[in-house]
Amino acid sequence: MSDMPQTPRQKKILLVDDDHDFRWATGNILQTAGYKVVSAQNGDEAFSFLEKDVPDLVLLDYRMPGRNGLQVASEMRRHMSAVPIIMITAYGEVGSAVTAMKMGVYDYVTKPIDNNDLLFTIARALEKQDLVEEIERLRHVLNERASLYDLMGNSDPIKKLVRHVEKVAPTLFTVLIEGESGTGKELVACAIHDLSEVKDGPFVAVDCGAIPETLIESELFGYMKGAFTGAHTDKPGHFELADGGTLFLDEVGNLPYSVQQKLLRVFQERAVQRLGAKKPVDIKVRIVAATNQSLEKDVGAGRFRPDLYFRLNEFTIRTPALRKRSEDIPYLAKKFMDEVEAELKKKCAGFSKEALLSLSSYHWPGNVRELRNVIRQAVLLCEENSPIRPDHLTFSAHLMPSAKNGKPALSETVYDRKESLKKTVKRLRDSFEKGVIEAAMATSAGNKSEVARRLKVDYKTLFRKMKMHGIGRNLGDVLD
Repeated sequence: MSDMPQTPRQKKILLVDDDHDFRWATGNILQTAGYKVVSAQNGDEAFSFLEKDVPDLVLLDYRMPGRNGLQVASEMRRHMSAVPIIMITAYGEVGSAVTAMKMGVYDYVTKPIDNNDLLFTIARALEKQDLVEEIERLRHVLNERASLYDLMGNSDPIKKLVRHVEKVAPTLFTVLIEGESGTGKELVACAIHDLSEVKDGPFVAVDCGAIPETLIESELFGYMKGAFTGAHTDKPGHFELADGGTLFLDEVGNLPYSVQQKLLRVFQERAVQRLGAKKPVDIKVRIVAATNQSLEKDVGAGRFRPDLYFRLNEFTIRTPALRKRSEDIPYLAKKFMDEVEAELKKKCAGFSKEALLSLSSYHWPGNVRELRNVIRQAVLLCEENSPIRPDHLTFSAHLMPSAKNGKPALSETVYDRKESLKKTVKRLRDSFEKGVIEAAMATSAGNKSEVARRLKVDYKTLFRKMKMHGIGRNLGDVLD
C-alpha cells in the first residue's frame, strides 16, 4: 500500500454492477479509502444518475443484464469522454476488456478483485489532471440544465429547448428568443449567458418596450456631457455596460424604426458611439434578443428592418406556451405553492384532484406568470393544513374561452379534430399522470420508493409507468 499514489479525497465514483453483495463490499472499500460512492445496478440506473451529476470515475461491470458493460461504456464515452472508466471483468473475459480499452476505457480489473490493485488503478486514473477542466465544464452544463428544468419543468418541449440552449450558448451566434409573454424568455437568455464564453461578464437586460421613444438612443448608446439639455455628466449606455458580457434586448420588436438602423450599425461594426461623442468605442457584447410577436410579420408590414431581423435571427429558440406542455403544470404548481408557503409561513396539504384537473384544463393565456399568480392567491385563500380546491383558484374570466356551469372550459389544445374521443381522453390521462409522477419525483428528491409510497402504488407499477412516460430517460435522450 505504501507504493500507491496518494488517494484524492472525496472524489466521486459511480459503481455499476448488478451484484448487490459486490456493490456493498466494494463500496465499503472505496468509502474507507476516502471516496464518495454512488451505486447503480445496471446501465439505465447509471444513466439516470448521470443526468444529474458527473462522477470523477466510473467502475463498470462487463457482464450485466440488458446492456453489457461494453455498450454502456460506449454510450458514456460519447457524452463524457473526460471521465475515466475502469471495467470489471471475470478472468475469462479479458479479451472483452482489451476491446473496451481500445474504444477508450482507461483500464480493467478482474474478479476476484485484489483490493490493493483496485485502489491503485483508481488512484492512477484520477491523477490525470488534464481531465479536471472538462469534468467541471460538464458539471456546469448539467447544473444549468438542472436549473432550467427546476424553473421551467421537464416536459418534452422543455427538453428540446434545453438542448437548443446547450448547442448555441458556447457559440458567438446572435440568438432570437420567440414566445408568448410569461413563457420564460429571460430565463432562457440567462441560461445562454451562463453557458457562454462571456459568462464571467455582466448580463444586462433591457426592456425595449418600457423606454420612451425619446430616450431609447441615449439609454442604449449613452451620451456625453452637454450632448443635449439635461446631459450634465457622461453616461454609458446599455451596450457599454454589457461590454464583455451579454446584452438581452427584450421585446426588441418595439424599437422605433429610426433606432433600428443605428442598432444594426453597432452589430456590424462592434462599436458604439455615445450621443455627442467624437468617435466610437469598441465593444465585445453577446446579443440575445426576445420578442412576443412575429418579427417576420413585422418585416412584412414594414415595421421592422429586414436586415436587422436577419442579423438577430442567426439562431431562433421558441419558448413553448404553457398550454402546449400541460404535463409541467403539476410540477410548477407545487413549486410555486412551496415558495408562497415559505413566504406566508403557512402550510397547505397539496392540491385536490379536482384542483389539479382545473389547472391542467385551463388554457393559460398568461402562461407561467399567470399560473404563479393563481397559485399565490390559492395559497392565500386556502385554510391551514387543507388542500387547495377549485374554489381557491381565481382564473382570468375575461380571457377564458366559453364555459358552462361556471367551470373552466377545456383549452383549444385539449380538443384535436383529428383525434377520436377515446384517443383524446387517453392523451390527457397520460399527460396528467406523467405530470403527477414528475411532481412527486421532484418533491421526493428522486427517491422512487418514497414516490411509490406517496402515490400509494407498488414499486413495480411506478417503474413501469415511469418507463411508459419516459420519466428519467437515459443520458443519450437528453444530450443528443
